[in-house]
Amino acid sequence: RLQRAIHLRFSLPAELAVSLRKNIKRADQIAAYFEATLLAGFSTAEATEYFGRPRGFSADRFDFTPKSVTWAQTAFLKRFKTLEARRQSSFVANSAI
Repeated sequence: RLQRAIHLRFSLPAELAVSLRKNIKRADQIAAYFEATLLAGFSTAEATEYFGRPRGFSADRFDFTPKSVTWAQTAFLKRFKTLEARRQSSFVANSAI
């Protein structure tokens, strides 16, 4: 119910399509594998056991440089404000129709 409420708050469908849920799950597993091997000290074998080995992705496609909490909070809020502004303007534009 919480996920449904969050989706509705941000004008997303209450229920996501199965294919989208699978893609989100895959993205989470890929991120977890790289975070484990590059940041948390897991061996490749250990990360593969827990998260599976990402197929079709290599770590050099992403920036895994550790960031400070302040940096992460600032980046998150900046992106959130951008997306929220788009959502609001889309909502206003659709309400005028």
